Amino acid sequence: MKPKMWKGAVGGCMCFVLLIGVIAVSLHAQTPYDEYRGTTIVVNFPSHVHYEAAMTLIPEFEKETGIKVEVDMLQYMRMHDKQVLEMSKPVGDYDVISFVCMWKTEYVAPGLLTPLAPFFTTAKLADPQYDQFDLVPAYVAVTGMVGGPKGYLPGPGAATYAIPFGAETSFLAYRKDLFDKYGLTPPDTYDEVRKYSRFFAEEVPGIYGLTMRGAAGHQATAAWLFNGDPFGVKVFDENWEPIVNNQASIDTLYFMKDTVKYGPPGIPAFGFDAMANALLEGIAAMYIDSVAIAGMVRSPEKSKVVGKIAYALHPRQKQRASETGGFGLGIPTNARNKEAAFLFIQWITSKEADKKLVLAGGAPFRTSTINDPQMQKKFPEYKVLAEQLKYADPDWRPIIPEWGEINVQLMGVAVSQVLTGEKSPEEAMNAIVKPIRKIMQKAGYYSWQRK
Repeated sequence: MKPKMWKGAVGGCMCFVLLIGVIAVSLHAQTPYDEYRGTTIVVNFPSHVHYEAAMTLIPEFEKETGIKVEVDMLQYMRMHDKQVLEMSKPVGDYDVISFVCMWKTEYVAPGLLTPLAPFFTTAKLADPQYDQFDLVPAYVAVTGMVGGPKGYLPGPGAATYAIPFGAETSFLAYRKDLFDKYGLTPPDTYDEVRKYSRFFAEEVPGIYGLTMRGAAGHQATAAWLFNGDPFGVKVFDENWEPIVNNQASIDTLYFMKDTVKYGPPGIPAFGFDAMANALLEGIAAMYIDSVAIAGMVRSPEKSKVVGKIAYALHPRQKQRASETGGFGLGIPTNARNKEAAFLFIQWITSKEADKKLVLAGGAPFRTSTINDPQMQKKFPEYKVLAEQLKYADPDWRPIIPEWGEINVQLMGVAVSQVLTGEKSPEEAMNAIVKPIRKIMQKAGYYSWQRK
């Protein structure tokens, strides 16, 4: 990228000041980065394919801006506790953090994250060509917006605390070679997914139906939510009363039980990697989960199904919907170098950087990249992604500070019990309604209810 010279910078390649009796002095072109040259920022990244791609761009950022970047890359599950520890100090070690959207309200409630509006309204920092409207709206909503409706959605009262970077939605991937061989069209409804899963499991040797996450905890809950949103599943009603035992939830769980029956062996222990590997190894005919699978499918090192996979919209049931999730970049309140940190976030989430990132193996987060004809030619799944994002739901799970406890300790256990056959869907969900309500009552969600 060429150095940017936006409002406040001196135009042209060089200015000449002529002084009587003094030799003409040439002044180097000024850039918004000059004030921060020599600054070192520390960023916390997850060990994740998108961030591995981002690492290839950092030398370019350093050369252009003169800002040095030190990266502390951690396994995703280790990041949360380390970030909370650092952000709780008077001055932390991190200038930029990447965090999962599920943590955003937990971080904002005690004031651990800096709102980004002050940076975007400072002329010397804000690049007028950045184009915030080009960021995928659903990704901005789920990753960065806090304080609006329900505390985590866009709308009155909401503020932006992060920019999506490594964000995602879900869609369907399927074995086109097998669907063509047996004269099948890609499933458009969950009834069709169930039908095809049974067909492949019973009629095609060595092939199973839909692969799915199922490991107890976050993974099982994610599968319930991924598949449940089209059924109309919500964790709470408009008054924060838990409704995890309603008919939409029960219907979803019976679908998931059939998925275990007709899917690859081991689903009740599958995390994302094992679930995806069933498709990559060629034993699963279908996959409904993160769009991150597309890059894996193309990799000869990871995939035995290169050239055999096609993509379609996330199947519907009562409605068309898909998940939103992934990572975003924010600035801790106690960061040492906030302005330099913002310049880094702005640079690496720009239109130019987004295209470079996807070519390096990352995931797009800008509409212009997804709709670019050249990009769609190189990455055919982008045409499906562009359509899928119309249905991406930022409210498919409740991103409240209490969600971590509910997700892992209650929902994830109950769904696992269903998948292993320990409990029926009705027994498992009825058993957690009161414990969920107790957590919400303790947090004060019912204090404002009016009779």
